[in-house]
Amino acid sequence: MTTVTEFPHAVTEVPDLGIVLSDGCRLSARVWRPEGAGPVPAILEFLPYRKRDGTVVRDALTHPYFAGHGYACLRVDMRGNGDSHGLMDDEYSPQELADACEVIAWIAAQPWCSGAVGMMGISWGGFNSLQVAALQPEALKAIITLCSTVDRYADDIHYKGGCLLNENLGWGATMWAYSSRAPDPALRNSWREDWIARLEHEPFLPAVWLRHQRRDAYWRHGSVCEDYSAIKAAVLAVGGWGDSYKNAVPQLVANITAPVKGIVGPWVHKYPHFAVPEPRIGFLQEALRWWDRWLKGAETGVDDDPAYRPYLMDGVRPASWYDNRPGRWIAEPVWPAPGIAVAELPLSDGRLGQGGGAFATLVASPQSCGAAGGEYCAIWLGPEMPGDQRGDDALSACFDSAPMAETDIVGAPVLRLRLTSDRPVAQVAVRLNHIHPDGASTRITWGVLNLTHRAGHATPEPLPVGQAVEVEVPLDHIAYRLPAGHRLRVAVSSAYWPMIWPAPEPVSLVLSGGTLALPVRPVAAGAEWSFAAPETAKPLGLREIRPAAHVRRSETDQRTGTVSLVIEDDFGMAENLDHGLITGSVARERWDIHPDDPLSARGDCHWTEEMIRDGIHLRTEARCRMWSDATTFHLAAELDAYEGDRLVLSREVRETVPRDHL
Repeated sequence: MTTVTEFPHAVTEVPDLGIVLSDGCRLSARVWRPEGAGPVPAILEFLPYRKRDGTVVRDALTHPYFAGHGYACLRVDMRGNGDSHGLMDDEYSPQELADACEVIAWIAAQPWCSGAVGMMGISWGGFNSLQVAALQPEALKAIITLCSTVDRYADDIHYKGGCLLNENLGWGATMWAYSSRAPDPALRNSWREDWIARLEHEPFLPAVWLRHQRRDAYWRHGSVCEDYSAIKAAVLAVGGWGDSYKNAVPQLVANITAPVKGIVGPWVHKYPHFAVPEPRIGFLQEALRWWDRWLKGAETGVDDDPAYRPYLMDGVRPASWYDNRPGRWIAEPVWPAPGIAVAELPLSDGRLGQGGGAFATLVASPQSCGAAGGEYCAIWLGPEMPGDQRGDDALSACFDSAPMAETDIVGAPVLRLRLTSDRPVAQVAVRLNHIHPDGASTRITWGVLNLTHRAGHATPEPLPVGQAVEVEVPLDHIAYRLPAGHRLRVAVSSAYWPMIWPAPEPVSLVLSGGTLALPVRPVAAGAEWSFAAPETAKPLGLREIRPAAHVRRSETDQRTGTVSLVIEDDFGMAENLDHGLITGSVARERWDIHPDDPLSARGDCHWTEEMIRDGIHLRTEARCRMWSDATTFHLAAELDAYEGDRLVLSREVRETVPRDHL
């Protein structure tokens, strides 16, 4: 990674520019502008994650780089977050999107702006870039969306295949902590009153999301798959195979009628110029080509780029973390690619693709099956990747291929199953695994299905007990090379903890038929595309006070039989040498279950956030828990805020939500 210090333009920074909305709410923007460039296009990143401390490290690498090349860059804190006024109500709310459209119009009207605006972001910023583009604000000409989704129900942190992801609580706990932090006292005298108001009104989002267990109007709002044609701005979509959001890029490229290109690397949930696993790419140079074409009208050649450029990963041994993934970039001029064929591999008695025939295979997994699944959204750079799958495979029904020729799997596999359940509410988890000659098992891709959602996520219905049903389980998109002589395995389980919340009763499924639809691309002879090496602007100066440390530990209580996953993420503490703010945070999660009892499932989360400025020491302790009985989910949360050692506010939340075919 090369640090660039000389740009075509010197850069001027404004740390706290106020944007006053039509209702009087003042949003705080950090702005970088090129000196002597005249009116220039602008690039907006609109987030709740706090420009003063939360995204400051990555902002330093990115926005000065664009500004130095002739763009005005704005990192705006959303209403009720960071240094902006107002109160936040939810993620991607109508208020948030209306605010973003108003900010875009404000930017376009400034004398230093040419009137052309782009929007970019990763995760939350990738989501709302797409959603705002679908609203068609006049000045918005192009976006770059990273690690995002087209369907808020099917492909975010809430539900997958109609199953409740435990990340619904985990990320909700993160926002419970993130939004509890005060504005920087250096920026306004009213910070204390504003902090208290924020704490008093902060929504407990896990309960909000849990009240919508079907794909209803709540989730259709902001899901751009409802009408891809609404997006008129040019879209560059970027993702990572190590991330949870694997499907949006190929879906966008396949469906948007506006100019669109897609790139998917081997990365976790990070920007590609500093992401891991490597190889990284020159994302900022690639982004400049996009901005120059669609915001300045320059002929940069992006129109002629392939529609879809995924990184084809070599099949490697399982590990909970990778520094590098060997492979090569491939390129598809159009997507879906006509050269990709679908191989139909039937399931038989323990075999995959080796002839059909009648069989009856029992699936009755312990509730603890899924321990090797890794983190749903790998982001914190700890041991979060799926490890060796042999332990979970032993608790699943497995169907193995014969040794195969070298095979490039590119696309989204689908498993069709015929099954019979002894309970009206049940779920299946499917993993497509790479089996090495010594038996090691690497997860290639996966999917889950709440079987009551087999006919759709809007209208679940109980399973007919004792009657065979046909279902389809889509797996996530992937680009993966199976080495010659290695095998594929389809592993099917009736539980996948702690990835998803269990069904209310132990379930026995009998599989009696099935076919894996496997997308197979002709084997790539070598690299079909190359990117420039990554460049960044100068990194932020930090003084480390406490180093970061990450723990992921499995425990079994030998007395009770309870199995637990313990996660401890200490993000350290550091001083920002630009403006002196000291911040630190620690996150803790614990996920407990007894292998025989789905109603023993419990999730506990606890975040500590600290901020120190000129003798002011602020701390919040944000806790939440979830458990269930056969009919009801139960949630509890506490939020304690301290100034020094003095407790200034304490809140408790208690919620019960009926289970709806879940």
